[in-house]
Amino acid sequence: MMAPHTSSQNSTLDASVLEARQRYAAKRSNSAALHRKALSVLPGGNTRTVLAYAPFPTAMARGEGCRLWDIDGNAYFDLCGEYTAGLFGHTETRIHSALHQAMARGLSLAAVGEAEQRLASILCERFRGIDMIRFTNSGTEANLIAVSAARVATGRSHIIAFRGGYHGSVLYFPVTGTSPIAAPFPVTVCEYNDTEGTVAAIKTVGHDLAAVIVEPMLGSGGCIAGSPEFLKTVAEATRATGALLIFDEVMTSRMSGGGMQQRLDIQPDVTTLGKYVGGGMSFGAFGGRREVMEIFASRVSHAGTFNNNVMSMAAGIAAMGKVFTPAVADGLFSLGEHLRDKLNAICETSGAPLQFTGIGSLATPHFRRGDITCAYATSAVEEKMKELFFFDMLDAGIYLARRGMTALTLPTTETDLTQFTDAVQAFVAKRASLMQ
Repeated sequence: MMAPHTSSQNSTLDASVLEARQRYAAKRSNSAALHRKALSVLPGGNTRTVLAYAPFPTAMARGEGCRLWDIDGNAYFDLCGEYTAGLFGHTETRIHSALHQAMARGLSLAAVGEAEQRLASILCERFRGIDMIRFTNSGTEANLIAVSAARVATGRSHIIAFRGGYHGSVLYFPVTGTSPIAAPFPVTVCEYNDTEGTVAAIKTVGHDLAAVIVEPMLGSGGCIAGSPEFLKTVAEATRATGALLIFDEVMTSRMSGGGMQQRLDIQPDVTTLGKYVGGGMSFGAFGGRREVMEIFASRVSHAGTFNNNVMSMAAGIAAMGKVFTPAVADGLFSLGEHLRDKLNAICETSGAPLQFTGIGSLATPHFRRGDITCAYATSAVEEKMKELFFFDMLDAGIYLARRGMTALTLPTTETDLTQFTDAVQAFVAKRASLMQ
C-alpha cells in the first residue's frame, strides 16, 4: 500500500486535485451547461451512475474508430471502450451495414426469425459451456435470470457470490456494506481468490446451494484476475455439492474466441454474456448445459419484447460471425498483455506505488504496492490519486473510465497506445512527490 501521507503532502494533493478540476471545467463550458439543464429532469443529472463525477461529466458529441470528440470540441483517444461494450469502436462498417439492412426490413416484427437462430448457433459453437442459449436486453437481465434458473433447476435457494463482484445494478456486492437495491436472493459473499474460505462456505451452505456466480476476472472490482487454482477448485467444490457454476463472462468473453473458460479450461454449467456480443447494441444472453436450459422449454416462462430485436440480432451476427473472429480475439489479447507489461515497467522504473492489473485488453490502475488478489476499500489518498490520474489523462487527450479502467477497442493500434504510455510516463514524473 502507499506510505502514510503527511499533512503537508495531503494539503498538496488536495490542491493538485482542486487545480485539476478547475482546469477541467475551464475547457468544458458546454458540458457544464448541459449538466445544469439535466439536473432539473434527471436525478443527479444523469441516468447512469458510473458516468457521474465531479464537477460534472464530459458530454460526447461523436465518435469515429477509436477516437471521440466532446461537445466543447476536445478530441480524445478512446480507452474507455464503453466499459467493454464498445469493443468494435464507433464506426465498424460491417456492423453499420448489418444494422441499416435490418432497419430497412422493419424494426419490431413481433415474431421469431432466422436471425436469432443464426446468432444462437454462432455463440453455442464458440463457447464450450453453452449447449443452448437465450437472449436478453442486458448483462444484468442475463445474470438475474441465470441465478433464478439455477434455483429452479436445483430446487435450492442460496447463492454464493464474491466481494467486489458486479453482475448488474441489482446483483452488486460492494467491498463494504451491501447494495440497497440488491435482488433479494439469500446470498453468502466470499473473498475473491480465497480458495479455502470459498470451499468452506460451499460446504457450509451445502444442499441449499443453488449456484456460485463468479467473474473469471473482477471487472468493476478492479480488473483483478481469478487465479486458475482458485477458479478450478471452486468449480469442483460447486459441482460436488450439486450446485451450478455460473461464469459471468460479460466482460471476459473477449479474452479468446471462446472466452476465459477456454483459456482456463473450465466448463461452467451456465455462462452469461453481454456488452459487445450484440455488436454494441443493448444485449445480454445466458446459456449452458442442455438439461439446465431446457427448463425454459416447459417449466419456466422467459418473456421479453426485445429479447430477439432485429437490431441486436443483426449486429450480433455481424460482430461475432464476421468481425470478432477467434484470431482477432487472440490479437487483441496479446495487444493488451503487451500494453500492461509496458505500463507496469514504467511504474516499476519510477518507483511509484502504482500498478496496473487485468487480463488481456482490460486493465485498471491501483495506487498501492504488493500483490492485489481481491477487491479492497480504497483510502482517501488513493481516491484522490485516481481522480488526479483521470483528469491528467483527459488533459493528455485520453478518455477512460473515472475509476481508471481501460478497455481496448479493435481499431486501436500500437501507435495509438504510445499516446497512453507516454501520458502515464509523464504522470508518474509530474506527480511523483504526491505518491510517496
